[in-house]
Amino acid sequence: MFKHELFPGALFFCIDIYAFIASRYMVKAFMWRELIFNVVNVNFVASSNYLGIQQIKRNFFSVSVIAIVAAEAAIGLAIVLAIYCNRKSIRIDEFDLLKW
Repeated sequence: MFKHELFPGALFFCIDIYAFIASRYMVKAFMWRELIFNVVNVNFVASSNYLGIQQIKRNFFSVSVIAIVAAEAAIGLAIVLAIYCNRKSIRIDEFDLLKW
């Protein structure tokens, strides 16, 4: 059945979304965001056999998403490092640089 492949992905997606929202530190938030994208990629690959679309297109899309997310994580961690150098904290609730 198609549901058996997507149910664990949906479960892990919900857990990751909750953990992403509840995280207090930016590094943890980036880690949970990476896991969210990985779960989405697993669902893409699992559903590629059932939807009648060529499997290579979905697999290429998954690899492209992994590459883009890795680049975003590198840029995001550089921003976190710059914030830590200025503020000496990486807590999200203390991040108020753009407030008036």
